[in-house]
Amino acid sequence: MVQFDKDKKIIFSGIQPSGEFTIGNYYGAIKNWVATQEEYNCIYSLVDLHAITVLQDPATLRKRTFEEAAILIAAGIDPEKALLFVQSHVSAHAELGWILNCYSYMGELSRMTQFKDKTAKASSNDSIRVGLFDYPVLMAADILLYQTDVVPVGIDQKQHLELARDIAQRFNQQYSPTFVVPEGYFGTSGAKINSLANPEKKMSKSDENENAFILMKDTPDRIRNKFKRAVTDSETEIRYDRENKPGISNLLEIYSCAKRVSIEEAAKEFENENYGNFKLAVAEAVIEDLKPIQDKFAELVKEKEYVNKVLKESADYASYLANKTLDKVKRKVGFYSTK
Repeated sequence: MVQFDKDKKIIFSGIQPSGEFTIGNYYGAIKNWVATQEEYNCIYSLVDLHAITVLQDPATLRKRTFEEAAILIAAGIDPEKALLFVQSHVSAHAELGWILNCYSYMGELSRMTQFKDKTAKASSNDSIRVGLFDYPVLMAADILLYQTDVVPVGIDQKQHLELARDIAQRFNQQYSPTFVVPEGYFGTSGAKINSLANPEKKMSKSDENENAFILMKDTPDRIRNKFKRAVTDSETEIRYDRENKPGISNLLEIYSCAKRVSIEEAAKEFENENYGNFKLAVAEAVIEDLKPIQDKFAELVKEKEYVNKVLKESADYASYLANKTLDKVKRKVGFYSTK
């Protein structure tokens, strides 16, 4: 079981188990998680408390939580190097989330871009759940509990990290230094993999068009068929140009991630190729890259006791770390203790 090195910085990141992981999740986040295990004390969580901000089928949520834990291990998250646990197994997340609510403001939460985007189609305020409005504060609690130094963030999460920083600074100023004020960690290649059907939009597992995304558990035939349907343009030149050639640029980015080459090298490799052959090459690169993960995942699904052991031991150690912070916070805000 992992033991943290006091000389290493702490990194925290969470991912919702509310749907199957796409290659956008893999190349944008999970590969970076794996890569940071040597350099940081890594804390990774399946954030099921965040998942229920929208209605979930209970049986499906339980199944996906287990399976996504297994696929994260299959992808390279090493229980000897990093913590991997289910958020609801560490009650300190919810406790600190409530306390931080009392140091947060309605105005700053109402300005969150993701909240405005997610509620734009709501028929009335009566249909908007409080959890959906408030989850950035829980996200701040997730981060601040562990005295996190750095947080991997994509462009769409920068605003939430800024809120966590603001809350930490506000609390520190109100009482005394309590929380580390976290910095953002911005991954390199693969930070944003876009939809195959609409390459100007981020790839999402919730897309109504199933050809828009590639799941980490998709079969080779499904992967080939989806890439064959990928939207490109009416030109014939394969070059990287996000503004004028978003479809081709997206495919070049995916290929560079799957083959671990630069985008420039990928573009050079296919500069005289037609679009059809290029799409097939991207598909084969992704299939080859995912195969060992899919094989390992199939083994882990049969080893439920091992996956559960990893989740429990990680949650136990995470609880130990989290409660050190939570006890300090409770004392500072004036909660009575019998200890």
